Amino acid sequence: MTVAHPEFVPDASLSREEMEALQHEVAETAVFEDEFGFDPIAVQAAAENAQTRLPTGGGDGSEGDRERDGTDAPVVVGVDQAFVGDYAVSAIVALRDGEVVERAHAAVKTEIPYIPGLLSFREGGAILAAFEELAVDPDLAIVDGSGRIHFRQAGIATHIGVMLDVPAIGVAKNLLCGKLRDPPQGHMDEGERVSIVANNRVSAPNGTVIGYALQSRQYDNPQKRHVNPLYVSPGHRVSAGTAAELVWKLCAGYKLPEPTRRADAYADEVKETVGT
Repeated sequence: MTVAHPEFVPDASLSREEMEALQHEVAETAVFEDEFGFDPIAVQAAAENAQTRLPTGGGDGSEGDRERDGTDAPVVVGVDQAFVGDYAVSAIVALRDGEVVERAHAAVKTEIPYIPGLLSFREGGAILAAFEELAVDPDLAIVDGSGRIHFRQAGIATHIGVMLDVPAIGVAKNLLCGKLRDPPQGHMDEGERVSIVANNRVSAPNGTVIGYALQSRQYDNPQKRHVNPLYVSPGHRVSAGTAAELVWKLCAGYKLPEPTRRADAYADEVKETVGT
């Protein structure tokens, strides 16, 4: 898969001010409304099929796997990262109608340390390299990280989505910025979602809905133990509400959406082969 907007490719040699300026440009180009051609109902069916058809590891991206994808079902890819020494390992798993049709990965040496808000400049090179290895064209990318829930509305899911011009959603385990509009009293119930709005730490106008806290899974008795929510935000060409709904459908009983759950497992598999 080729880059649609090479002017936004992250460059770790830029100064912090230049990186932040580039993120503002990415956010201005991003579309935080629904602009995709697939049927959201088909995404749910794919997630449900994935629970019954394949083991966690999925297929190996062989030609035999790809021969089964001759349908109109959308291709949803999960994107996750792992680290081995100074290398960022990006893993992509592509699913269509519940079946893994391809897997791709890349390992790229990191050039800067982790800096909150500048994740794409640390990990973006590995992610783009993995997408370059991907033969199938994705209809939707689910990225482990934030999208619009970001200081400059350009988290790694937005940056990747805009660069590739592919609908993208960010799914994070921690809230980077913004605030819950109506914080729940106690733990959230499974399926519950609460809007996250911009505050003075976000470049969007105060009160703008930039994502949702989604309780994708919860124990029957959260008083004894509980599952933390996911923080879902639009990356590109998907609205905040649709992003939360699609991720909820893709979780299908797990905490993580099926594409990134599989990508996480694949990343762990791949990093064992990467030398330090």
